[in-house]
Amino acid sequence: MSSKQTIQIWDIEVEVTRKRVKNLNIRIYPSAGRVAMSIPRRCSLRTAELFAKKKYKWIKKHLNKRDSTDRQKVHKSRFISGETHNIWGTQMPMRVELIEEKPGVILSEEEILLHTRPGSSREKRESVLNEWYRSELKKRIPVLIKKWEKPMGVNVNEFGVKRMKTRWGTCNIRAKRIWLNLELAKRDPACLEYVVVHEMVHLLERLHSKRFYRLMDHFLPDWRERDLLLKGKRLTC
Repeated sequence: MSSKQTIQIWDIEVEVTRKRVKNLNIRIYPSAGRVAMSIPRRCSLRTAELFAKKKYKWIKKHLNKRDSTDRQKVHKSRFISGETHNIWGTQMPMRVELIEEKPGVILSEEEILLHTRPGSSREKRESVLNEWYRSELKKRIPVLIKKWEKPMGVNVNEFGVKRMKTRWGTCNIRAKRIWLNLELAKRDPACLEYVVVHEMVHLLERLHSKRFYRLMDHFLPDWRERDLLLKGKRLTC
């Protein structure tokens, strides 16, 4: 049986799991902004912390690869007809239609139709698409919160959507407010529910402790499978 705890290495949160291993190992999941460490059962958290601090630059470098890759993708995207963009885990072709009316997006079974004014810049088209992603998330998030508030015995006072570099979601326990990453609109809907439940569980347990994971197992038994949908290439040290 393994046990999980969380340590903070300056600005990086590291999930520490005690296992039947001989050495300390660090794994980085750039696309999820997640850092995990496995340590021997008798290893102290202080030893784990010192080891992680020695690897800080290496960890930071590979976490930042996600940001670099995301910037490259954004740079390559021109938001023109013929490109593909993701919505709820599915790649869809985009068609851009120039109109004099208010810009917006229409989703059909065949395509993402982006309405924009003639002469609009690439940045403006990106902004229109992102606002549509935001509106799609804001339709689904309240439904999920309502679904889970009663079974979990918690109340969420407020939620928001914003771009985040290294996290899929955050929770302000005192204000009972959760934030979700705008990028979740591009992922499978199961990922959105997983992140919502994850942040709501923090209203019951602040840390990523054994109790936190027991609660996750109780409320969302398949959370590990959903977590895999958010993980990218695994880097080990």
